Amino acid sequence: MRILETARLELRRLTPEDAPFILELLNDPLFLRFVGDKGVRTLDDARAYLANGPIASYAQHGFGLFLVSRKDDGAPLGMCGLLKRPVLEDVDVGFGFLTRHGGFGYATEAAAATLHYGRTVLGLKRIVAITAPDNTASGHVLEKIGLRFERVLSLPGYQTPSRLFTPAG
Repeated sequence: MRILETARLELRRLTPEDAPFILELLNDPLFLRFVGDKGVRTLDDARAYLANGPIASYAQHGFGLFLVSRKDDGAPLGMCGLLKRPVLEDVDVGFGFLTRHGGFGYATEAAAATLHYGRTVLGLKRIVAITAPDNTASGHVLEKIGLRFERVLSLPGYQTPSRLFTPAG
């Protein structure tokens, strides 16, 4: 089910059939470093992650993480979407892409479209984002889509502090 489309990308809801891609993405070195180890080591783990994460979020909140693929060849690149974390007051935009697809502007394109979707279609008044303290690339993406670094905060259940980005102005 396609949710969003940009000039180069399609974003759609994740399904259990996406387990092979999720297994690869969640074990990508940059995902492990900056997002964290989700303990997904098998296709069954990936299916459980999908069921308990994105798919459960669609049912509970009406939004979640979406699969991001290239329109021209359908190649899955990463995921991007909106999250309602129990540790944050606001909904946040989150994304993760395979390392080999970095540097092409896909994260910026997907995150900008997701932010617009959250505001205009879902009517969310305030959308924030968090990153690992040393994840400068994601920080640049967030700044490009109109969010600004506000402060470092410690979140329950996170091993390291997070940088909080909030709407500019």
